[in-house]
Amino acid sequence: MQTDALIQAGLNLIGQALSIYDSDLKLAACNARFAEMFDLPDRLTKPGADFEDTIRHLAARGEYGEIDDFDSFIRVRVEQARAFQPHYMERSRANGRTISVEGAPLPQGGWVTVYTDITEVKSQEQLLRTRSELLSEEVLARSEELAATNRKLAATVSALEEAQRELTEMEARTRLTTEMMPAHIAHVDSAGRYTFSNRRLSNVMPGRPSQIVGLHISDALGADAYARVLPHLQMALAGDPSTFEFTDGISSRRIRVAFTPDETENGVYILSMDVTEETQARAALQQTRRREMAAQLTSGLAHDFSNLLTIILGMQSKLARMDLPSDADPLITATLQAARRGGDLLNRIADITAHRAWRPEPLDMQIFLSDLHTLAAPSIPDGIALDIASPINRRILLDPGQLQDSLLNLILNARDACGITGRIQVSVTEIRDTWIDFTVEDTGPGFSEEALKHALDPFFTTKGDGGSGLGLSMVYDMAKLAGGQVRIGNMSSGARVSLRLPLRYAARHQGNELVLLVEDSADLRATIREMLTSLGHSVIEATSVDEALALAQGVPDIAFVLSDISLEGAGLGTELVNSLPRKPVYLMTSLPASDPRHQDAASKTAVLPKPFSESDLATFLGHKVDAA
Repeated sequence: MQTDALIQAGLNLIGQALSIYDSDLKLAACNARFAEMFDLPDRLTKPGADFEDTIRHLAARGEYGEIDDFDSFIRVRVEQARAFQPHYMERSRANGRTISVEGAPLPQGGWVTVYTDITEVKSQEQLLRTRSELLSEEVLARSEELAATNRKLAATVSALEEAQRELTEMEARTRLTTEMMPAHIAHVDSAGRYTFSNRRLSNVMPGRPSQIVGLHISDALGADAYARVLPHLQMALAGDPSTFEFTDGISSRRIRVAFTPDETENGVYILSMDVTEETQARAALQQTRRREMAAQLTSGLAHDFSNLLTIILGMQSKLARMDLPSDADPLITATLQAARRGGDLLNRIADITAHRAWRPEPLDMQIFLSDLHTLAAPSIPDGIALDIASPINRRILLDPGQLQDSLLNLILNARDACGITGRIQVSVTEIRDTWIDFTVEDTGPGFSEEALKHALDPFFTTKGDGGSGLGLSMVYDMAKLAGGQVRIGNMSSGARVSLRLPLRYAARHQGNELVLLVEDSADLRATIREMLTSLGHSVIEATSVDEALALAQGVPDIAFVLSDISLEGAGLGTELVNSLPRKPVYLMTSLPASDPRHQDAASKTAVLPKPFSESDLATFLGHKVDAA
């Protein structure tokens, strides 16, 4: 209110009359000189006064002289105001005074008008005309025209300066907005050179430059990526928009690109986004749906087949007790073995089609690999060397149970390929902060041509009766559940299987940090708070998503958020993961792993199952826990 009073006082000091009307033709502001010049009543000088009422009042008082059609005159003035155009004019008033009227539109709608009393200036011009006998009529006329033109030019320059200021501010806001978007926005001309970029290319496709204006698109993207986008770029230059995805060879990220033709300049607008995580989640969801369909298709068949095997086993048991010729015993034994093997196969099919979910949790890679070596070593002959190594010391979000089963499966397959002597190498590498690769190599004979084509297919085996053909397909299934992939191939000596999974780092917290605890149960909140403070953390608390967001925005020092999934109010704790992208958000829950809310949470971040102890919480957060 004090600022408004200061602004009004400043306007009142101006010697010219000033009025500002908004887009609804309502008075937004005016100065005292406006009321004095037109002798307006108070009701027409207060904010909200109607423009039509003001015109009607002035016309009724004779401001515009005699008017033949009063209503038509008012209507025309109001219509002109609604379609307001910048202008400058001079007119004589009914009281004999002369004023100039200079109007300019406002960017938010409405306009500002400045009225200047130029009676004295006009009088001087008239005096000059009547008293000067030395100057010709033409010179005098030119002088008057020049004076009027100068006033119009001054008004035009003022309007242009205001328009330039607005355009500069608009351009700055537009650039700031585009640079804050998590996508690369650009424009190339018909020759393929960048004419605009929001400098986000290096964020979407690491390894590329940020300053690319003036560069050719092939120089900015590199040969491989340029070859992938070139057909779509040519389509867009020909006038056909396109949207497509490709995997960037340099960064290993999945990129979605939209090309939109620019018909005005024969160029192309480009929008590109990193959709790696979306693609991984989509692949995991597709695999889950395929598994559900497979389970539905096989459950009925497996049930009937199981009943048939039970009958066969029962009949063969009766045959074994009957007095049959001696040459019948091997046939009975073989039939029993085949039936039991069919039962084992049913169990494997049940395992591969049963509901499973990828449940990542913080995993210390060195400890995990050490445990893997301990489990695998007893099954490896003395003549085969087993090396398991990784330079990764950070904690990774992975499902330890499923990953361990898959790696053990690959190690045992490599053992079988090596025979009695050889070498098995297990290595772990990070791929550009996007993927983590678990690679198992052996010195066996390698995959045959047929195996390279079908090794990942269910029931394909090269072990004869000794194999079910489900080992590698279960590894493939696990990788797809995680949103990853399996690659097989041969080296110069032996085979290689690479298990590529999404790379998600788990933070390591060592205490002395501020934690936002979100839990709607007061008793449970007190217990978890005590655990966190025992680990050295400071704690602030919330009971709902809205309260947590308000605290997170008001307290910038929060190191991470620990939230229950089910909270007070309608919001779920999972909403905090997307709402607070710059803060680590961890979730905890007592919901079963089969619950969709638990599964959705596990796809977004690490989840700590309830109940848990202080030691469990410390391990979850990456604290070093004493062995004692």
